[in-house]
Amino acid sequence: MSSGTTPARRPRNLPRMMRHGVLQAVSITVGAAVAVPIVFGVLGGFKDSGQLFTNPFGLPDPWVPGNYLEAVTSSAFWQQAANSTVIAVASTALVVLIGAMAAYIFARYAFPGRELLFTIFTIGLMFPFAVAILPLFVLLREMGLLNNPLGVVLPQAAFGLPVTIVILRAFFRSIPAEVEESAVLDGCGPFRFFWRILLPMSRPALGTVSILAVVGSWNNFLLPLIVFNDSRWWTLPLGVQQFQSQFSADTARILAYVTLAMLPSLVCYAFAERQLIAGLTSGIGKG
Repeated sequence: MSSGTTPARRPRNLPRMMRHGVLQAVSITVGAAVAVPIVFGVLGGFKDSGQLFTNPFGLPDPWVPGNYLEAVTSSAFWQQAANSTVIAVASTALVVLIGAMAAYIFARYAFPGRELLFTIFTIGLMFPFAVAILPLFVLLREMGLLNNPLGVVLPQAAFGLPVTIVILRAFFRSIPAEVEESAVLDGCGPFRFFWRILLPMSRPALGTVSILAVVGSWNNFLLPLIVFNDSRWWTLPLGVQQFQSQFSADTARILAYVTLAMLPSLVCYAFAERQLIAGLTSGIGKG
């Protein structure tokens, strides 16, 4: 005998809703793990050591801007920032130029051993920089590149080539061959096609590898540590270490200095986020 009621049907989109909820929870967790330390550091720089001890997670009361003012009025800070900028720009220009030319060959030309050589470059993605630090130091010493910006620029460019070539090769291969054929019919040689047509069309990918190179160079600590003994060439990561050693008891001042040191890379990511994602995903399935 029927009871006159029907059992509630399970929504068909329930699995999708559950996946969406899980993804949101994971995104919020990851975002909080990234944002909370940054907010803590920024606000901590506006406190004094007493406030950090009694009220570490609250708003500053009163606000102490002197920690930031002392950092930005320090000549050492701006010297280290200038060194980091010069090294980052030089490393990025070198790795993007060489990586783009190599990726162009790997993407548009067929020759014996191409895939084997490309595989060797991709293996470099799994090669940790710290493993090569001792032979690299010996090599730089023999070449007379210690206390020389080139001692940091050249290795950074070399270790940045694998990821640059992999990203640019996938993007270059996604450009239709008809574009190159039309350029050849118009009398455009290989180098002119690469310089005048291919590179302008590859701005998203070039922007991506440039951002990765700039931020990687800006945050590099180990290589400048072994290359620079002269404090005149110190970069900001080395300056942060020295500042921390000098003011180890003043945590608030250290937080202010660290916040200012990481600010350029955060701003770079914030303004280039969309271009970074577009460049990383543009060649998926076409590499």
